[in-house]
Amino acid sequence: MTMNGLRAVVTGGASGIGLATATLFQEQGAQVVSLDLNPPAIKVDVTDDASVRDGIAEAAEVLGGIDVLVNNAGIGAQGTVEDNDDAEWRRVFEVNVFGMVRVARAALPYLRRSRHAAIVNTCSIAATAGLPNRALYSATKGAVLSLTLAMAADHVREGIRVNCVNPGTVDTPWVGRLLDAAPDPGAERTALEARQPTGRLVTAQEVAAAIAYLASPLASATTGTALAVDGGMAGLRLRPL
Repeated sequence: MTMNGLRAVVTGGASGIGLATATLFQEQGAQVVSLDLNPPAIKVDVTDDASVRDGIAEAAEVLGGIDVLVNNAGIGAQGTVEDNDDAEWRRVFEVNVFGMVRVARAALPYLRRSRHAAIVNTCSIAATAGLPNRALYSATKGAVLSLTLAMAADHVREGIRVNCVNPGTVDTPWVGRLLDAAPDPGAERTALEARQPTGRLVTAQEVAAAIAYLASPLASATTGTALAVDGGMAGLRLRPL
């Protein structure tokens, strides 16, 4: 019960990595409130500051405070640098970057009152590796990585640890929709699996386990760190079979 007694807020908690994280936190003894556009979470739109502040305040009231924030809400994007117009660039940055800023900003007053405060941001392998047709998405996740490091430096003396996880390709509903839209979904899945040295997609539960570690007292000496959960994609260079 490594999360026993902790009070946690998870954004994007209605599906995928967020749902897996909220479920694991509860199994590890935490009290959890999820924020999401979809039920059964508290409805919050991370692109709207008033919605975020209201949602965080409601979560803190339900929990009696906040010890852990998992900044997980995000959306995907495809294409090269020329394939998306300005409106789409703004839309994805509004969710993936400015959304994290809004949520962290609203949660910090509560985290400062915690005796075990931690923020975990969901970043991506796209922040550290050049992936084809992911220019916009990669730019947002590069910003998340830099934001994580800067926040860790800003708040370490307040007793607030800030880290991020860098998942590889995760078998989530969003990836499922991408596969369904491909001309040959089976071949596309095989290609995505082969891109990771382990030869398979990462599961949402595996990312949740990494988030739980970074949020827990087990990682009390860890801050300003990006933990790769990518099947070896970032660091391994295997010879072809």
